[in-house]
Amino acid sequence: MKPSRRSFLEAGLALPALLGSSPSLLSTAPTSEAASSKDSSFDPWVEIYRENLRHNVQEISCRASSRPILAVIKNNGYGMGVSSVAQLLEPQPEIFGFAVVKLHEAISLRDTGIRKPILLLGPFDEQNLADAVARGIMPMVYTPLGPALDKIAAKTQKPVPLHICIDTGIGRVGVPYYLAAPLIRDLASRKSVRIHGTMMTFTEDTDFDKEQLRRFHETCSALEKNGIALGTKHAASSFTLFQHPEAFLDMVRPGMAIYGIYSKNEFRHTAIMDLRPAISLKARVIYVKKLRKGDSAGYNRAYMAKDDVWVATLPVGHADGCPRAAALAREKGAKVRINGELFPVIASVSASHCIVEVGREERVKIGDVATFFDSQPGSRPEDVSEACGASVYDLTMHLNPLLPRRIV
Repeated sequence: MKPSRRSFLEAGLALPALLGSSPSLLSTAPTSEAASSKDSSFDPWVEIYRENLRHNVQEISCRASSRPILAVIKNNGYGMGVSSVAQLLEPQPEIFGFAVVKLHEAISLRDTGIRKPILLLGPFDEQNLADAVARGIMPMVYTPLGPALDKIAAKTQKPVPLHICIDTGIGRVGVPYYLAAPLIRDLASRKSVRIHGTMMTFTEDTDFDKEQLRRFHETCSALEKNGIALGTKHAASSFTLFQHPEAFLDMVRPGMAIYGIYSKNEFRHTAIMDLRPAISLKARVIYVKKLRKGDSAGYNRAYMAKDDVWVATLPVGHADGCPRAAALAREKGAKVRINGELFPVIASVSASHCIVEVGREERVKIGDVATFFDSQPGSRPEDVSEACGASVYDLTMHLNPLLPRRIV
């Protein structure tokens, strides 16, 4: 059977948006393509709330008893633009430095004037390592790189600062805890190396997390008893800030919490931290019309009007970061805020458009601002993700990096 567009769209629900990361529009020169044209006044945009970022950092600092914060701004700053968000966060004294996964993001931070420490969590080859060190970017190391570090230090005439990653059970990257001692002893013995930090990552299985922390402490203690300095130890992500205060160690390493989004919706109902979303996705209504009873909307006639009803078309689709699942079903799906009211997304989310049901009366008009998520109750990112079954991480990390970012 030939696959239908509907089956293609549904299959795509399981796939992440394959968007490359790009420096913020606010802090870099436009590309040649962008320089030759301007955004339409109807194109969607992302808003960043400076005051909410400041508030969230202070909440995290209070929760972590004023421990330094290593701000994770990977994946294009969780949708905010890596350089833009770093420039907003750097002046805050609670922020020790920044962590990214892609080398080009780390380089873009230095190129836009960021001076605080930058930790590169992602992969690199020997030339990448040399380039990173030359720009004052610390690598996260978990393989025997001693000879390469010796060569780099010989050229720069100073030791290479780095963090060591120990895998205590997540199985992703990091030297396995039971093999960590020989690697760390080798690195610590080299004049070319300065161990500035040692880290681990939790699986976020609350019971196993305790075993992971035990393994980390045991591994570190054995090395420290032999006189090896491991620098600043850190493990706590946004999730861990709510679950394991005993794992705050010397420094905390949150990502999502900085942007005011709870990594699990149930955390909203605790009094642990008051997080305020610092990002929103907005667009303007481009078309309003009345569907007659029996009329359809969307590919494969996904929506059928049971009665006469008004609908509005918005210029936002899955290519912009709106989840395809936002309109999976009338009973379960996202809602969009227009003129203070929440309207359901219907039919199907295509690459560049979606449709909302307005009701029996014409209550919106072309040009009205539509908000997909923001900091208001009912349209927080957590509300949207819960309503349509999408991950809250997808709502921000999958925002198209080419969308304009506006700081308000």
